Amino acid sequence: MKIYTKTGDKGLTSLIGGTRVPKYDLRIESYGTVDELNSYIGMIRDQDIPVSLKDIIKEIQDRLFTIGAALASDPEKSKMKVPDLHVSDIELIENQIDEMNEVLPELKHFILPGGDTVVSYCHISRCVCRRAERIAVHLSEESFVDEKVIVYLNRLSDFLFVLARKICHDRNLPENKWIPRL
Repeated sequence: MKIYTKTGDKGLTSLIGGTRVPKYDLRIESYGTVDELNSYIGMIRDQDIPVSLKDIIKEIQDRLFTIGAALASDPEKSKMKVPDLHVSDIELIENQIDEMNEVLPELKHFILPGGDTVVSYCHISRCVCRRAERIAVHLSEESFVDEKVIVYLNRLSDFLFVLARKICHDRNLPENKWIPRL
């Protein structure tokens, strides 16, 4: 299989289903941002974290590929079957958030990103996830986007925030609290 096809040299690319669109198309921006998110989440997984977290993160990366495939499909023309996102995928993230929150102190301040490399990767991923969510919401206003995609991205950003807090907690690092000057 050739890596380069030259079919995008004029600024167009194909959606699943064959529709040619400009590379700046909102659908391309949407799944491209999900791909970027997946890459940052891969950096979290590559860090020195418990295997149980690595396993959950691998599952999340797999679901992000599912989301990317859904977003890359032309809802009007694609006849190709792509994997489905399920409510159970969202519930898995919710359960992980609840489990991590059980051992965390009550949140009483805003948290500034940083404090440790892997914590920073969590916060960067959270920000990219929020952007992916915003773009998917925008896309949903002009084209079909499965509602579960938006819910999943929303929940994933919460997971990444709680994961950052949990890693700080597990490493006995102080949270970087924002204390506004009045």
